[in-house]
Amino acid sequence: MRANRFYDVIRIVPVRVASFNNGHGQTRHTAACTAKCGFSNEYGNRPAANLAARTHRCT
Repeated sequence: MRANRFYDVIRIVPVRVASFNNGHGQTRHTAACTAKCGFSNEYGNRPAANLAARTHRCT
């Protein structure tokens, strides 16, 4: 699988959580806000990304 190809994308309003394989062969998970507040972060496991999405509040 190519690097930076997102899969298993879910939306926890207004944050999208997705998984991807980085260039080092690791599976990483990201959470990014779609409301233009600038929130995005990369996590090592999916539960951490889901928790960040559920607790995110736009400023």
